[in-house]
Amino acid sequence: MSDAIRPASIRLIVGLGNPGKEYERTRHNAGCWLVERFAVQSGVALRKDGKYQALVGRMNSKSGANGAWLVLPQGFMNASGHAVQMLAGFFKIPAAEILVVHDELDFGPGTAKIKQGGGIAGHNGLRDISHRLGTHDYWRLRLGIGHPGDKHAVADYVLNRPSAEDREVIDGAIARGIEVLPLCLAGDLQGAMHKLHSFEKERPVQKKAEARPEPKPEPKVDVPPEKPASKSLFGSLFSKTKK
Repeated sequence: MSDAIRPASIRLIVGLGNPGKEYERTRHNAGCWLVERFAVQSGVALRKDGKYQALVGRMNSKSGANGAWLVLPQGFMNASGHAVQMLAGFFKIPAAEILVVHDELDFGPGTAKIKQGGGIAGHNGLRDISHRLGTHDYWRLRLGIGHPGDKHAVADYVLNRPSAEDREVIDGAIARGIEVLPLCLAGDLQGAMHKLHSFEKERPVQKKAEARPEPKPEPKVDVPPEKPASKSLFGSLFSKTKK
């Protein structure tokens, strides 16, 4: 049975964002917000690991979490896949057992949804993860942040802080996302999906852009080209990239 359809418990939860004080409260770091809060509630210490270039912690297997890993990549967004590829390869975690938590422009603030696979919708963190794993078939927990209404304003929008009102509803979505994580860790992904989606009535995408300074490009690191994980290294861990 393929990774895309077989039941699987989540063994690796990844929160996407940019490192550093400058970015920690920006919309693009919503995935980090959720994983950080979940780590605190679970009593998991996230420690910097130079090998993975990430903050890494592991849940207590006695809690029924199967020793799941929590990871916050510490390269910039476009290098998020390094930590995921390295940790998943070393611990033999297939794509179907990885959950990536990230900000979602296509949902209004306060919306949270789970799905497996699909496109990357221009998200640099998802792009790098898909490239390095050689597949799109990992799970995603998407946290709505709204859209500025102008595609040319997106980079500046995600790298700025949400309004107090938006942050409040995003925090609510994070709380609901955390509520279903035990189901994900127990292998009931469909149950987690249905429970989370039952909370949600999708809100209209925001159209009005906030006044802000001149746009600034998303921070990037120079990443040397890498081939997707080879079959010889990961065996049958990952399926081929979907087109």
